Amino acid sequence: MSVVVLDGSTVRAFVADEAAFARSVDARFAALDANGDGVLSRAELRRALESFRLLDGAGFGSARPAPLPAEVAALYDAVFEQFDADHSGAVDRAEFRDEMRRIMLAVAEGLGSQPLQVAVDDEGGSFLLEAAEHEAAAIAAKLDAERKAEAAAAAADAAE
Repeated sequence: MSVVVLDGSTVRAFVADEAAFARSVDARFAALDANGDGVLSRAELRRALESFRLLDGAGFGSARPAPLPAEVAALYDAVFEQFDADHSGAVDRAEFRDEMRRIMLAVAEGLGSQPLQVAVDDEGGSFLLEAAEHEAAAIAAKLDAERKAEAAAAAADAAE
């Protein structure tokens, strides 16, 4: 586990960087495509969703019962249908990327503008961790460019 500090602008900037976001999403897609056929089946996407362990039970100390298997299956089917935009029965890379973009922008909206500390899984490619790393790299590049500009200005002043 890692802890990152981020807000909605961190996630939006990551999604806006088409190349970085596509690399991240495409890597996740490839990892989920267990049989390597270039599309995600209902079973492959379900395994990914199950790995989030969101429906394992009602949670520590909760009086709510765990959802019934039929309710869980209906939820997974609804999520699959959301990803499978063309209703072909499989999720291709473009559909996966488009839906992940929508999800990440919704997460950004939910995060708002107040920085939050978020615990993220640093194994398995957390999109939030990648967004925070993307922001850190952009800040580092900006600071490096500013230092180089200051050094060049100082060198120019010294040469005069």
